[in-house]
Amino acid sequence: QKLANHPDSVDRLVMDISNPAALSQSELTSIQLRLTQANLVIYRLHPAVEGKDFLGVLGKQLGLYRLDGNLRAGRDRISAIRVTATRQPGEYIPYTDKPLSWHTDGYYNADDRQVRAIIMHCVQPARSGGGNAFLDHEIAYIHLRDTDPDFIHALQKPDVMTIPANIQQGKIIRPEQSGPVFSVDTAGNLHMRYSARGRSVIWNDDPATRAARQCLTDLLNQDSAYIFRHRLKAGEGIISNNVLHCRSAFEDDVASGQARLLYRARYFDRITGAGVS
Repeated sequence: QKLANHPDSVDRLVMDISNPAALSQSELTSIQLRLTQANLVIYRLHPAVEGKDFLGVLGKQLGLYRLDGNLRAGRDRISAIRVTATRQPGEYIPYTDKPLSWHTDGYYNADDRQVRAIIMHCVQPARSGGGNAFLDHEIAYIHLRDTDPDFIHALQKPDVMTIPANIQQGKIIRPEQSGPVFSVDTAGNLHMRYSARGRSVIWNDDPATRAARQCLTDLLNQDSAYIFRHRLKAGEGIISNNVLHCRSAFEDDVASGQARLLYRARYFDRITGAGVS
């Protein structure tokens, strides 16, 4: 059913929202349909909305309340994703103009702080580059399971993927964190934590895990009909149940005011609010 109903183009995921602070029933229904099909919505605001306060209001209409207050988030727990003025060793890749490899958000979080939903809004795209690609994690699961069920067994082990501790200037910012790639929450929803980074990820070294990783890498590197590509324009954004995603490198033109800026709200909740199941 999932494969049969999968959208045949990224355009099928795009929808207009008139007022993000007061979604209509038809808008909620459209969001529900796209989330059921691909766990992803690409929205366009008409008219444009200033600031970022609307993100929290939008999230609450979708049943999202528990924001992830990560290290780079503001007091409102919403992050401004842009190139930082000062580069430092060990800087976080999302805050640079470098390419961002395939991952799900919060893969380094503890089990009780897993990121299950994301709203990300584009205020200003880069002068060039900065496009995203998305793959529904449920599609990745199906592909791996149909290739070899042992791949799923390997990736469900509680210690299959370990993220080393984040230590800065001798201080532990975040302890080492191990966990499964695939898990199922108490409501029966599939969740995925993953990073394609070669560094800062330690994997179980057994034949099944190695083969499963290679199978997933091959899927992510091919021009698959299940991978959606889209470069967000100003006033556009995504609503997602934390699907796999990546970002290409980009170039800003600070002198002309063409500097990439996105706002990102990450939630411990999955989208199950009014009108959305």
